Amino acid sequence: MFQLYRAIWRASAGRQIILIVLSIAIAGLAAVPLEFQRDIINHLTADNVSTDKLIYLGTGMISVILLSLALKWLLGYRAGTLGEDVIRLIRQRLLVRASDIKAAGEDVRKGTMSTAISAEAEELGKFAGGAFSDPVVQIGTLISVIGYISSTQPGLGMIAFSMIVPQIIIVLISQRKVNVFVAERVRILRGATDKLTVEDIDAVSKEVDALFDDIFETRRRMFLWKLSAKFLLSVINGAGTVGVLMLGGYLVLNGKTDVGTVVAATSGLGRIQGPTAFLIAFYRQVSANRIKYELMLELFGPHPERYRQIEKRS
Repeated sequence: MFQLYRAIWRASAGRQIILIVLSIAIAGLAAVPLEFQRDIINHLTADNVSTDKLIYLGTGMISVILLSLALKWLLGYRAGTLGEDVIRLIRQRLLVRASDIKAAGEDVRKGTMSTAISAEAEELGKFAGGAFSDPVVQIGTLISVIGYISSTQPGLGMIAFSMIVPQIIIVLISQRKVNVFVAERVRILRGATDKLTVEDIDAVSKEVDALFDDIFETRRRMFLWKLSAKFLLSVINGAGTVGVLMLGGYLVLNGKTDVGTVVAATSGLGRIQGPTAFLIAFYRQVSANRIKYELMLELFGPHPERYRQIEKRS
């Protein structure tokens, strides 16, 4: 994983820093709407309700939301264009490598090169665009929201935090198995595309068809692991929501907190589930792309540093 991230950083350090700064700003704003929501609800249940204050709170809340959305738009645009630039660089270097192989009088693995240029470069490049900024946004959002909930009601914050730990454990266990299937699938697909480039396609049709069956079986087993993990994660999220509502309701009935705090904590819980799900998916993406990156390095032979000018554009 560190090798993959080092390559991405060398290729785009300057632009990655800008994306990280935008990500920190977005994460810092994540909990602000919850505070406005809490104040609005508590104001509605207060004795001295004021329309002017309600308008003030509503205006402040929508202003923060619009600012956050504008920053997310800018982040998404810059990350997307960066990813496309990395895709272009990878494809250019693969073309250079194919030309060098041919000039050396060696056989070019046309099927493998085609797959790498078309599909694998696309996946690696897209990942590079948000490799740093995406986890910064989501981890920052988790810290911001859980910190806010804990500051208003520690018990509710503890429930929110306790939802994350078991999910991390489940993903770490399941992803190890999924990574094996990812590498196996890529290798089988490369082998199949290499065979499809031969002139007498009928001679290898049965063998290629068997490889397609292997790909199907690999994906089927991968689905079993991923969907089972997803089921357990959904159970944890549901239990966390019920726990916050039950504990929050108990605290309100006993005068130990207010309704606005419980509503804000429940909304915050929903905001936590999003980043948590994203980080889980991102970890899976990192693991899969690490495998693909290592497999792509194999195409550059024993001296991939010759093509390292790919990593010099910022």
